[in-house]
Amino acid sequence: MGFLKWLGVIFLLNICSQALVSSAFQASVFSATSRSIILRWVRVQGATLYKITVAQFDSPSYPIAFAYFGENTVMGSISSLSPNVRYQFTLEALDDTDAVLNSVSLDAITAPQMMDPIHTVKSIDSKTLIVEFAGRAGATHYIIRIRNANGFYRQDSVQSSPAAITNLEPYTDYTLSIMAANTGGHSQPSPPVTAKTILPPPQFYDTSSPSNDSITVALVPVAQAVGYSVSIYKLGSSTNLGYNTSNTNLTISGLDAGSLYTMVAFAWDVEGRGGERSPYTNQTTRPPTPSSVSASVASGNMAGLSVSWELNLDVDGSIQYHVMTNQNLTCNSTSNSCVLWGISCGEIHTIYVTAINEAGPSYPSSPLVFVTYPCPPGSLAFQAPPGANCTLTWDSVPLADFYRAVIKSGEGSEETCNTTGNNCTFHCECGFTYLMSVFAFNQAGSSPQGNVLNYTSVPCCPEDLTISAVSTDTLEITWTPSRGAVVYEIEAQDLLACIHSVQCKDTAPVCALSDLSCDTPYTVVVAPCNDISGCNRECTFQTKDTAPCMPVDLMLHTENSSAVGVSWTAHNRDANYTVSAVGHDVHTCTTSGYRCDIADLPCGSTYDVSVMAVSAAGQSLPSYSDSLETGPCCPANLTVDQVTQAMTNLSWSYAKGAHSVITSLTSPYGHARCHTKDSHCLMGCITCGTNYTVTMEAYSHSGQMSNCTYKRFSSSACCPSGVRIYRLAGNSLRVYWHNAGGKHSYVTEMVSSSNNYTCTASPGENSCDVAGVQCEALYSVVVAPLTLEGPKVLFCPQRQYKVTCSGGNVGAVIYRGKRSVD
Repeated sequence: MGFLKWLGVIFLLNICSQALVSSAFQASVFSATSRSIILRWVRVQGATLYKITVAQFDSPSYPIAFAYFGENTVMGSISSLSPNVRYQFTLEALDDTDAVLNSVSLDAITAPQMMDPIHTVKSIDSKTLIVEFAGRAGATHYIIRIRNANGFYRQDSVQSSPAAITNLEPYTDYTLSIMAANTGGHSQPSPPVTAKTILPPPQFYDTSSPSNDSITVALVPVAQAVGYSVSIYKLGSSTNLGYNTSNTNLTISGLDAGSLYTMVAFAWDVEGRGGERSPYTNQTTRPPTPSSVSASVASGNMAGLSVSWELNLDVDGSIQYHVMTNQNLTCNSTSNSCVLWGISCGEIHTIYVTAINEAGPSYPSSPLVFVTYPCPPGSLAFQAPPGANCTLTWDSVPLADFYRAVIKSGEGSEETCNTTGNNCTFHCECGFTYLMSVFAFNQAGSSPQGNVLNYTSVPCCPEDLTISAVSTDTLEITWTPSRGAVVYEIEAQDLLACIHSVQCKDTAPVCALSDLSCDTPYTVVVAPCNDISGCNRECTFQTKDTAPCMPVDLMLHTENSSAVGVSWTAHNRDANYTVSAVGHDVHTCTTSGYRCDIADLPCGSTYDVSVMAVSAAGQSLPSYSDSLETGPCCPANLTVDQVTQAMTNLSWSYAKGAHSVITSLTSPYGHARCHTKDSHCLMGCITCGTNYTVTMEAYSHSGQMSNCTYKRFSSSACCPSGVRIYRLAGNSLRVYWHNAGGKHSYVTEMVSSSNNYTCTASPGENSCDVAGVQCEALYSVVVAPLTLEGPKVLFCPQRQYKVTCSGGNVGAVIYRGKRSVD
């Protein structure tokens, strides 16, 4: 440190000491060596002298040294001490009279004794030196000082020997010394020693395997290296192969194919020292050449060639195999087989297999020549002569050893024929579709399937043919579906007119021949057809008659109200006829002629009448119908009620079929008549006391009439006229009238608000006496004949009389008028 720097330090210490002059006396150990210790302190105000007394720590009462320092001194050194010894230091601040102003005690230990020179320095790699030295008593650790000629300086703290000095420069000279240290400080450096690091490790620039038994190594040159050593190890082997070279390129031969090798290298310097070893690097040799190569057509696929070879299980790592042919087909695999797709029939392939790993490809295998399967035969032709045998022919193809014809029928059966020629004969039947193909064979296998020849034989004739009439002009034909038929043509022939016509063409095994002539025999044949072989016209026919013709010109002949005759016209060869009258019930009659009568038809009924022809072939349509209406029924009950002396009400029960009625009352003195749709009729202008004949005419909607006659009706007796009342003696009155004739009894009724009086006159009499009549009352008086059955006639008029009193008896009888009976 320069003089000016020391002055600055002292100046700063003085400032600090002045700032702390009033505080407690402070001191500390500044540094320690093996023989000396430097203390520093803070100045004490008024102090002119500082004294340091030294004693061993364990004998503080026996000082062994003294030292004095001036008033401006704040740091002092105590020398000539023993290494690695703890001392007691007492610092006193003295004034001008040597009086102690303040003091402080502290202890410190001297550094260990100086080290001996470093014993051994070794370089373990290009950046590390291993230092070995003898330890020193009392040292807690050691400080190694490293320098080189380029100005590099560094101190490393180590705990013990040996110690590693790292992060150095490769191939560089270094000077090293060592110091022992404890808590007090460190010793002086030992005498220096020199050492040199070794060369750095070479780097593998490139490694490769030019063949399956060699590896080429390329190193990055190392500066100042005069040679290189390369060691190579096979994975899983203890054998070590070493090679020395002055070049950075080296080829190592005689290695195992497809094996993994590990390599390490180092460089040599001019002193003959080996440098640091490189990192290990791996290199695999190229795989061995594939052997035992074989080929076959890929199973299940005629467009591929399966190539296989023998695997070498003593190789390292994954290997991919590449297969190629002289026709540029390739495939890759990691197993022992591969399929070359895209081969064709009739080809010759030369096959090579190459193994590839990360080092590169092996030598190709020995060539394998393979002939593919033959191409399919063409120009298939079919011959179907009359009979049950058919012949299939084809053209020959190159590379074929023999042929196999396969004939499949629609029922699922299969027939094969092996031959070295170019034709085969087989059994064929009606109604089958035959699919025929021919395969060519050689040692590689079968050819692909070529053209398939499709032949369909004529369909078989239908069985279980049934013809039934479903209507008068329609026949339904059904049959069991025939083998090979796609559509059926049904041909019918009118045997009477000798006309052929195709009536039906359908795919279903059923047909309806309609619009046929009635009562006609037809022959029917069903011809099965398909689009390829046409129709089979050799099938048998059946004959069936159509139903009889419908009767026409229906006529109805009314016999009476309950019977009708029916006639018609018909032209059938052999038929019976049934006439039906259908209403709420059914009436029939049957005949083989052209007329039939139906009797006992009920009254008030409506019927539809038709006739139908019936034969063994079926029944005709019914003829057009005609309506028949019988006469209406007479009412079961008829009642005659006389309403007034000249008016009568007739009522009757429901009459089936009656739309309107005409009722009549007839007598020698005249008659009454009423025409109505109702069930009752009010008839006037009748004569009282007269016997009438009651008749009725019932008419239907169509005007049919029924005559109905009922029991006689007698009108009521006539009401008397000239009714008068005369006063008798006492309180009796006599009622008098003019007799209307006839042998009727009469009854007289006198009714007032408080009394009722009656009297009856015998037949032929015309008066009646009423006794005990109360006077001063208004009486209603009725005189009415009695019927033969006893009740009185109700429609005779009432007359009102006022009966007055004369004294205590009946006085005058005053007529007050006449009114109708309520």
